Parts: sequence; structure tokens; C-alpha cells
Amino acid sequence: MRNTVRTSLTAIGVSLIVASQGLLASSALAQKALPDATAPAAKETAQGKTMNIQEVTSPGGIKAWLVESHVNPLIAIRFAFFGGASQDEPGKEGQAYFVTSMMDEGAGELDAAAFQERAQSLAMRLDFDASRDVMLGSLQTLTENKDEVFELARLAMTEPRFDESAMKRVRAQILAGLKYDENDPATVASVAWDRLAFHDHPYGRPIKGTPESIAAMTTDDLHDYVRRVFARDQLVVTAVGDITPEELGKALDTLFGGLPEKSDLRPVADAKPPLGPAREVIKMDVPQSVAQFGFRGIPRSDDDFIPAYILNYIVGGGGFSSRLMEEVREKRGLAYSVASNLFPYRHGSVFIGNVATKNEAVGQSLQVIQSELEQVAKEGLSADQLDAAKAYLTGAYALRFESSTSIANQLLWIQIEDLGIDYVAKRNALIEAVTLDDVKRVAARLLAPDQLITTIVGQPAEQPVHAGAPG
Repeated sequence: MRNTVRTSLTAIGVSLIVASQGLLASSALAQKALPDATAPAAKETAQGKTMNIQEVTSPGGIKAWLVESHVNPLIAIRFAFFGGASQDEPGKEGQAYFVTSMMDEGAGELDAAAFQERAQSLAMRLDFDASRDVMLGSLQTLTENKDEVFELARLAMTEPRFDESAMKRVRAQILAGLKYDENDPATVASVAWDRLAFHDHPYGRPIKGTPESIAAMTTDDLHDYVRRVFARDQLVVTAVGDITPEELGKALDTLFGGLPEKSDLRPVADAKPPLGPAREVIKMDVPQSVAQFGFRGIPRSDDDFIPAYILNYIVGGGGFSSRLMEEVREKRGLAYSVASNLFPYRHGSVFIGNVATKNEAVGQSLQVIQSELEQVAKEGLSADQLDAAKAYLTGAYALRFESSTSIANQLLWIQIEDLGIDYVAKRNALIEAVTLDDVKRVAARLLAPDQLITTIVGQPAEQPVHAGAPG
């Protein structure tokens, strides 16, 4: 079977919307310097001209998106397997995270030292990350070494060793990280919020696991995860750089052709975070408190997501220009930082915000936040605020397409969210089409300040006020 190629011409000077999935795991293999990965994939990409996205199908039937550029002798490949930490077995929290930390610790006949020495000699960079819904991979290579790098990466994915000696060392590193996290207020607040909001759903479990689950993890547990999740039917791939469609087709079969055709994923039910109000205060001897607050969000596939994205930018996602920052920090000096974001997880979207403030100011800060959310939900936004948000969101995204790696990352998330190969081209029009009435309608639908789920970590001097009784 020959490679098949379909192309889509898309303008770079437009914006992609994909909320962060919280990439909380990373295992890097970058022992030798590659050419500057921040260099533009092509001169025209940094200047807002046309980018050619090709859809390539390998002889073995594996599909990928390609942005071909021969400006630099560098190839960046990003890929993902659907599954992520939501596929951790019950009682084995951190299974996916542990896997990501072990993927460069030996494969095939190569133990950890031999594998890493080989990777160093090839100037190969290989990373794996675990989010709630996807296991992400990143591969970067010099053009001259591509065939050998692709073979070594294939070995890592199809024949990982997970040797006991390497597991012992990595386990100690993960446990040390968990110990550190126990004293980080923001991490503690986030983990507690997930548990309070999602309860027994996989989203309610910590991605990094617990000291108990990590201590009990076995080689068989890691092999079982790879067997269930690393499969071609759950795979999406993007490549950018110095590689032709024909060469990419061959590379796809080398990298992924040896994986099982079908995955063995455990069913994940849709998560519906309970309506608040609910709160949990976790005492920690720190000079300032961190609070995380949120409620149900809007799915990425919902027609209201783009208006919600614009709304969030104005309310809490726009940094110092956001309304929460203005009310909480600029006008009252209550907090060092306050922000919000939309997280459109595949099985349950949430709107989450956070604020860091003096212990004695927690209650007042949360009252101001709740009051501001109530006002936006009732009154909507001004035309000036909407116009300013549109101008920023349609103009700033070109900066995220300045390098091979950034282009690969953005296009991968377009695939993960199933937005279509033409999404970049049409996205600006979707933003511009949002009206003030749209934003007002979505504000009333999304913002539920009387239903906030809140976690506070620190030594709050006063109890925050919520509408209704605590859950």
C-alpha cells in the first residue's frame, strides 16, 4: 500500500482553543544538544503566511498530520494514546505516571545505561507525559539520525524492560516528589479539589499516585498498562520539519507498526461533578493560603464552548487584564494572584480558578470572587470587554506557531480534540461570530457562584462565606 496524502492550507495568524490538560508527568531524554528547537519551522510561519498541513497515511494504514519544512535539519514528532491516567487500575493510582518515568529506562536488549548511552550518541530527545485522558509522547531528532532514532523509539514503545533495578531508582524519585508535593499548598489544594469534586471517578484520583500505590507498583503493573493503552486504534500523530510524506509514512510504520491494532481500555463513565457549595480546609503552616474553586464546565464539543472560552478569558484567564485580577488584586490588594481556566476533560468538563493570598484575607478574597462571578452571571459583559478579548484571542495565537515543536504541539491537540484539519483556518471566524448575547447566555449557564466547590490550604484566619450550607 502506498502513502496517501491530503492537504489543508491554513493561515497561521489565527487562534486555536484547547484548554490545558494539566501535563503532570514527564520523563526527558535530552542528553545532547539539538539545533535550536525554537527556530521557525519555516520563515513563512513566523510571518503569518500560509502553512500547509498534509494528512499522511502510511503503507500500514497509520495516519498523521505533517507540516513539511526543510529550513532546519530537525524533525519534531508529537503523538498521543487516548487513555491517560484515567486508565490507572483502582488501587494503582500513578500507574500511567510511573510508566512515563520508565520509558527511557531500557528496552529490548538494552538496559537503562545502554539505552541512554545510545540515545545520547544520536542526540535523541524522547519524552512521555500523562494527563487525565491521554498519554502523550514527544520525539525529536536530527534528520541525519532519523532512521536510527525511530528504531530506538520503536524499541522503547514495543519492548520496554521495566527492570527491577531501574524501577527501584525511579520509585524513590517519585516518592521524593510526592513528599515534596505534600508541602506545596497549590498541589495539595488541586488534589483535594479533584477528590472533592469527582469522588470515586478516575478524575478524582491523583495522577502521580499516592505513597502507598507507588510503593506497591510492580513491573507487571507497568507492562499491563502499556499493553492496554499503547495501541494503534488510540493513536494520533503530528510531525513537523525536515521529512517528506513518503519518509514519514515509513517512519510511522517503524515507530508504531509493531503496536497492537486494538487497545484494551477500561470503560470510563462520564463524570458529573456534584453541585456545591462544598469546601474543605486543609491546615498547613505556610505564610499564605491557596484556594482552588470551581464548578461544572462546558464540554469541548458543545457549541457554547467558544463563547465560554472568551468569557473565561475576560473573567479570569486574561492575566492582569481579567476582571478577577482587577477586583481582587488591583482594587483591593487582597491577593498575589487569581486566575481561572476551562478544563474540557473527555468525560467531564470543569471551570477551575485559584487564588493565593495572605492567611487573614482568604475569606474576603473568596467573597469578592463569588460576588464578581454573580455579577457577570446576571449582567454579562460589556461590548468593549468582548471586543478587546476577541482582538487578543484572534491576534496572539500566531506566537504559538513560531517553532517546529510548538506547531507540532498545537496540531496534536487539534487532533486530540477532534476539531478537524481545517480548524485553524476557520477558528478566527468562530471567535468573531460570538455576540454579546452569546456571552451573556453562556455566563448565566456556566457561572454558578452559589455552587462553588472550594479547597483551601494554609492557615486561613476566617472562614470563607458561601451561599447555602457547606457540602
